[in-house]
Amino acid sequence: MTDLEYMDRAEKALESIERWCDQLNDETDADLDNQRVGGMITITFVNGSQLVVNLQKPLHEIWLAARSGGYHYRFDGQAWVDTKTGQEFFGQLSREATAQAGRALPFGAG
Repeated sequence: MTDLEYMDRAEKALESIERWCDQLNDETDADLDNQRVGGMITITFVNGSQLVVNLQKPLHEIWLAARSGGYHYRFDGQAWVDTKTGQEFFGQLSREATAQAGRALPFGAG
């Protein structure tokens, strides 16, 4: 993957996260605070816990930091997958957000 292809795909992933946060805030009382600075999004939950998603441009990866640990994702041609477990990024983001919020919070690529 070229740098340009990586940035295009990674940017789309960040935009999806922002849209899902807005949608969850519109449709539920989750009250997520999402802030984006460049290639990093911080999602803060009512209980003060956070998820941080950031781009690692030199590695062509997206990283997720959560209470449960840190995860690294590479695009496999279909989806962003964890470099160790093979878990899909948006599925893991949903699980982590749900765990930290104490309620179901689904995220998706679209």
